[in-house]
Amino acid sequence: MNQCVISNIPTEFQVEKPVPEKEPERQDFFISLCRNYIKQNLEKGLTYAIVTFGCQMNVYDSERLKGVLERIGYTEAPEKEADLVIFNTCTVRENANQRLYGHLGQLKPRKKTNPHFMIGLCGCMMQEPEVVAKINTSYPFVDFLFGTFNLHRLPELLYARLQENKRMIEVLPEPKEHVEIRGAKRKYPFKSGVNIMYGCNNFCTYCIVPYVRGRERSRTPEDILQDVRELAEDGVTEIMLLGQNVNSYGTNFMEQSEIIDHEPEYGFPELLEAVCGIPGIMRVRFMTSHPKDLSEKLIRVIARNPKVCRHIHLPIQTGSTKLLQAMNRHYTKESYLELVEKIRAALPDVSLTTDIMVGFPGETEEDIDDTIDVVRRAAFDQAFTFIYSPRTGTPAAAMEQLPEDVVKARFQRLLDVVNEVAHRRCGRFEGTVKQLLVEEENDQIPGYVTGRTEENLLVHFPGEKSLIGQYIPVLLKESKGFYYIGEADGTENTLESE
Repeated sequence: MNQCVISNIPTEFQVEKPVPEKEPERQDFFISLCRNYIKQNLEKGLTYAIVTFGCQMNVYDSERLKGVLERIGYTEAPEKEADLVIFNTCTVRENANQRLYGHLGQLKPRKKTNPHFMIGLCGCMMQEPEVVAKINTSYPFVDFLFGTFNLHRLPELLYARLQENKRMIEVLPEPKEHVEIRGAKRKYPFKSGVNIMYGCNNFCTYCIVPYVRGRERSRTPEDILQDVRELAEDGVTEIMLLGQNVNSYGTNFMEQSEIIDHEPEYGFPELLEAVCGIPGIMRVRFMTSHPKDLSEKLIRVIARNPKVCRHIHLPIQTGSTKLLQAMNRHYTKESYLELVEKIRAALPDVSLTTDIMVGFPGETEEDIDDTIDVVRRAAFDQAFTFIYSPRTGTPAAAMEQLPEDVVKARFQRLLDVVNEVAHRRCGRFEGTVKQLLVEEENDQIPGYVTGRTEENLLVHFPGEKSLIGQYIPVLLKESKGFYYIGEADGTENTLESE
């Protein structure tokens, strides 16, 4: 898949001071310029909204972009009221493109009624040359556009747009440098994601991610642990370690001279254990795991560290060994089930969730039978099922596609079994007491709050807003399939930070 290098950002700005060359000083410099420009040229403050599509990494990226805009002086507002709307896009499925274009069409009239209204685009879709070309020709009212490798350049793009009064575009074919954005605006003050790596080397035949996120790049343990320590000092107690495939963390260290002091085998198990050792952190989650790389060493680390939540998301995609080979997944039905057995032997109460696609080219009724067999034997707590969607630029898109009616019938067959198994599996904790991290007030049941168990199960129970952010023992009274109704147990909270 061809990528593009597009940049029309002015090389010189109308500024009184020299522009710093290094980050994060350069990022801070343009944040200050934007803030001063808005104060000097606008009578009122401006508002923003970021609309996020896609994975947990995109959600985390959006939180960091929100932090930048807040430092500039923007205030978050609903999308329909905001002066600046940024779409952080996903391109895993083909219909994501049409969703974005629909949103853009709806926003165009606001350009006439609000002279300060601006539209920005970023994320994975922007790494596709044909998307950038379409935006250029069909959506000239978009103000600025950038890709996955230069999120930290938002202040510079925004300032250039304000100064030049023309659209600004910068899309890079690969990362020139790795720059973290500081000061994210988190949805929850007590939990946060931390990127430990970027990109993917797997090149599954249906997936476009390696083309738009680039090859795997692991952050150094020092940088990651420093981020976690700072978050803990800021009141965060739950960490989600993020990567396209966290199990392959560290595989590129041997190629980087600046990492030479680290052990050759410093990988995800070592990092996970180090994060657990940081004072103030009570829970650690991670996402996503690739079955081919989940080691017995990692299972042992999880088993001996009670801070690691007993939830593993382990995408299988299909139970057919034949299709797994066609997908370039590098494991078989049998090896996947063996891995599940090892995990359950070490972690009896673990919650296993997965991703399953239906309708991959070449799929037969026997292949669906194999997938259903895996669902029953693995006993997933939840399975995110979806119909295969061909992505332009991937090998599978050139394969012969299956009839839509056949795929839909198979999808329903699978969904019925997934729901049956998950409903039974998730009910196993009924009548037990679990520690919950209370996350928010329940917007459906007045007087209730909602928390999450370490197995990632939602529980709604009567409680005050003051409980949010606390760890509370709750009796799980009634299973509702994918969530519980509970009540505070009244016993002393036993989960404490170190």
